[in-house]
Amino acid sequence: MAARPHSSISISAAAATTTANYPRLYLRRPHLCMPRYPSINQTTPCFLPHHLIIRNANNSVDDIHIIQRRRLLLLPSPPCVFTDDASAHLLQDAGATLLVVAGGYALVSGFDNLTHHQIIQQNLSRKLVHILSGLLYMGCWPIFSTSAEARYFAALVPLLNCLRLLVHGHSLVTNEELIKSITREGKPEELLRGPLYYVLVLILCSIFFWRESPIGVVSLSMMCGGDGIADIMGRRFGIHKVPYNKHKSWVGSISMFIVGFLISIGMLYYFSKFGYFELDQVQTIERVAVVAMAATVVESLPSKGGIDDNISVPLVTMVTAYLSFGLQS
Repeated sequence: MAARPHSSISISAAAATTTANYPRLYLRRPHLCMPRYPSINQTTPCFLPHHLIIRNANNSVDDIHIIQRRRLLLLPSPPCVFTDDASAHLLQDAGATLLVVAGGYALVSGFDNLTHHQIIQQNLSRKLVHILSGLLYMGCWPIFSTSAEARYFAALVPLLNCLRLLVHGHSLVTNEELIKSITREGKPEELLRGPLYYVLVLILCSIFFWRESPIGVVSLSMMCGGDGIADIMGRRFGIHKVPYNKHKSWVGSISMFIVGFLISIGMLYYFSKFGYFELDQVQTIERVAVVAMAATVVESLPSKGGIDDNISVPLVTMVTAYLSFGLQS
């Protein structure tokens, strides 16, 4: 007997019978994407037009996950690829570095012009650069990315200044405006002492403490703000000298303690607002007061023939802050 062709009604009935007797299958077709784990024969990741996953409706999600994990054990480790996040962090850090370098150059050039036009004195200009350059540099840390390499990009800024000081300090290149703006006596070799120590401390705090630790924040605040204001106030109003050092005054030391303490508190809460660390208000005030007192005493000690303030003040501050806050990195 010749086979009679199925009608559309019979085909539908047969499909319904098949569906009733066998488990239902689901088909999932995700969008075009790079597979997270390439196949065994692949050496480089590739794009698949469709990644089909067919699973039984009666299988549980846990069973599917177990099967997938077993399959992954047979596959090689995924190759390292340059992700979009890494490229975004790189661009952000590079842009932030250029921005901070340009800002530092503009700051120094601005005070050079003020000194050149005799609007402010050279000593005052030098100390204002000492105060503002370090504090503004530290204040720019939040514009860098959250990557682990961000601190090294930030450290490039003082590193460039370090190389600049070495070149001009050894008289390989002459720049009279630079020498006058950041030295006391206008001698090139002075660049290899206080100014060089200053940028080295900036590099040290950037790499080893960064913005997640209050130790580096307080150290730079005391070195830049506290020590800088002590010299300004001591030169102008320092009539009464401390008993053990005729070159230091009570006004300068008191100013260093107060201003250094306030700047340290302000910078700590500035970074805490970005979520880099949490601070207890009472304990923070007590600890910063202890650190500021230790830094003030060290700054008031005789330094002629000894250690420069740009070394002694931040180092003592780091040790005292470590003992007060604990190492948080």
